[in-house]
Formats: sequence, C-alpha cells, structure tokens
Amino acid sequence: MTTSAKARGLAFVAFVAAAGYLVGLWRDWPTLRLAAKPVPVLCLLLWVLDEPGDRYARFIAAGLALSMVGDGALEFPGLFLAGLGAFLAAHISYIMAFVTNSSRLHLLRTLPFLFWLVPTYTKMRPGLGAMTIPVTIYVAVIGAMMWRAAARVGDVPSATPAAVGAILFGLSDTLIGLDRFHAPIPGVRYPIILLYWAGQVGISQRRLGPGRARS
Repeated sequence: MTTSAKARGLAFVAFVAAAGYLVGLWRDWPTLRLAAKPVPVLCLLLWVLDEPGDRYARFIAAGLALSMVGDGALEFPGLFLAGLGAFLAAHISYIMAFVTNSSRLHLLRTLPFLFWLVPTYTKMRPGLGAMTIPVTIYVAVIGAMMWRAAARVGDVPSATPAAVGAILFGLSDTLIGLDRFHAPIPGVRYPIILLYWAGQVGISQRRLGPGRARS
C-alpha cells in the first residue's frame, strides 16, 4: 500500500470514528463515545509514525499518544484530574518538539496569549477550589505550548499549520475550563471536540525541507 493510500485510509477511519463520537454525544451513548473518541488521534499517530522519524516526530507522536490517554480519561467524570495530567504531558511533549528546531524566543509573540489566558483564568479562578494548582499549571503550560508553536513561524518552513493547530487546541481547552469552572455553556461539547481534533491535525502536520531551521 502506498503512503498516500495509507493516509486516505486513516483519514476515512478517523472521519467515521469522529462521526460516531458526535452521534454518541447527540444520543448520549457513553459506550460509543468511549470507543470512538480516541480513534481520530490514533489515526494521526499512525500517520506520524509512518513518516520519516526524528526527535521532532517522536515528540509529536508522544504527544498524540498521551492525548489518547486523556481522551479516554475525560469520558469518566472521576478521572478528570488524570485526563488533565495526560494532556499536560502532551503539551510538554509538543513544546519539546517545537524547540527542537527553533529556539528563538520571539517574546512579543507571548502577548496575544497573555491577553487571552489571563482574563480566562481570572474568570475560572473563583470556581477552581481544590483544582487551583493543577489548573494553574495547565494554563501556564498550554500558553507556553501556543507561544512556542507561534515562535517557529517565519523561522521553520511550514510551521504555520502547527501554530494554527496549537491555537485551536487552546480554544478547545478554554471552552472546557470556562464550562467546568466558570459557568455551563449549552452544547459546548461539540465545538470542544471539533476544535480539539482540528488542533491535533494542525500540530501533526510536518513538511520540513532537508535543511535545518534557523535557531
């Protein structure tokens, strides 16, 4: 089977699983949700592993694998903290991937994320309770992940899809945080999962040329 045929096959499986998960949300079928939710990210993981590997690809693959753990954990209300920990580790893995080929700080690119995350955290803060420390750490790490993804743009060929993906992932997590710790948002689970999947697709894109990125 050619690489393009494998990619099309994985995309088809991911689409069917995504549709199944959305049906599970609509019909409130927990078993279908649990079975279908990790599959789109699994397909991305298999696609990344099928590409030539280096440290960048290995960190992205690790982030996707950890995200699958988080996908499963978040389907169980009692495992929210475990899911948070899995996604925290995934974001750290993505940060490690992004800094492997671009270490320039570009500190001004932190400003949009600060203007976004500080007010969001302020809204969530009264409702955090015992989750204050883990959520605070998580917000800081996802902010760092988005910054490092944005810092690569212009220095690394084809870095834009990963930056867009990181931002979409951040939007998904923002909705989770506001819904859980600030005020319930009707129907929010649909945009949460769609933004999350789109974010993972963007982060998984990797078409660097043979040359090294500027550091």
